Amino acid sequence: MTITTVSRTKLEKPTLRYPFGAAPEVGKFLQVAPGVVWIRMPMPLALDHINLWGIEDENGWAVVDTGLLTDETIAAWRALLSNPSEHRPLTRVFSTHMHPDHVGMAGWLTRKFNCRLWMSQLEYLNCHVLSADTGKEAPPDGIQFYVKAGWSEAAIENYRVRFGNFGKFIHALPDSYRRMRDGEEIRIGANIWTVVVGKGHSPEHVCLYCPALRLLISGDQVLPRISSNVSVHPTEPDANPMQEWLESLEKIKREVPDDVLVLPSHNECFFGLHARLDYLIQSQERSLERLRKTLEAPKRAIDTFSTLFGRSIDETDSGQLNLATGESLACLNYLMYRNELKRSQDGGGVFWYQSIIL
Repeated sequence: MTITTVSRTKLEKPTLRYPFGAAPEVGKFLQVAPGVVWIRMPMPLALDHINLWGIEDENGWAVVDTGLLTDETIAAWRALLSNPSEHRPLTRVFSTHMHPDHVGMAGWLTRKFNCRLWMSQLEYLNCHVLSADTGKEAPPDGIQFYVKAGWSEAAIENYRVRFGNFGKFIHALPDSYRRMRDGEEIRIGANIWTVVVGKGHSPEHVCLYCPALRLLISGDQVLPRISSNVSVHPTEPDANPMQEWLESLEKIKREVPDDVLVLPSHNECFFGLHARLDYLIQSQERSLERLRKTLEAPKRAIDTFSTLFGRSIDETDSGQLNLATGESLACLNYLMYRNELKRSQDGGGVFWYQSIIL
């Protein structure tokens, strides 16, 4: 993909339209289209919620995404399922991708209702692999990954202590699943939903598009107010997820029309899909252009935070440091694959990046 020259003018955010005044309360739901309801679950994080979607199915409801495995989420699900106005069971559990806020309660729900989990193959398998690390020590490859990024000894020690937390918020996955494939058409109740796979934020992220209802369940692939994290991880340090991310945004624009109501995993339902996709692409292009300029002098991955994110990252905030490092490396790897950077390693094992002047 060619990155265009970025002007110095301020990038204007698109005007999106939000048709609903407020999100549903925890334990309740809000209808957003015939046979489709919006459910919100709490999260004990700075991003304090996730949106789930119920779709009326034959003899019950299918649900898209599930929330984290926490006592609060279990209580919210029990409140929702005990609603006297709706006692039909869950028929299927769809998961857009493997992150704990999306798949955390999938095992609990599929066992409770004896129903299938539907996921893409890479999401299901990667979730199994990462969940298996719970309770284990941090691997040497992971430690070296963050040493190369420039982390301090204190940050590395925090990584050692925190390692293995991924699986703590995920109920044991079912031992089998129904695979979803890009372009597949799936009947849920009265309507056909098309699988639109995106990459970059996760390996094989599933969005669901319903032409008849003009709806797109976008998961984390398209969010209205925040941008999704695109990271390189220790398990695949040479990956190029930023290339996949940008290509996926273009793919969604080609395959999904602009008039859909977008149902995202965070923030609110909105109209204005193509404008938001264009903004996300242009915003990333500007970030990459700033990175090119700052790398006229050699820098470590951790030295690029202020350029990419407009602020420094406190290394005692392990969660933010992890996300910022992963995304910085995604940008650096992207430029490396385009032969725009050179990389050297110092005596301490740290990588230094610098622009190639042609």
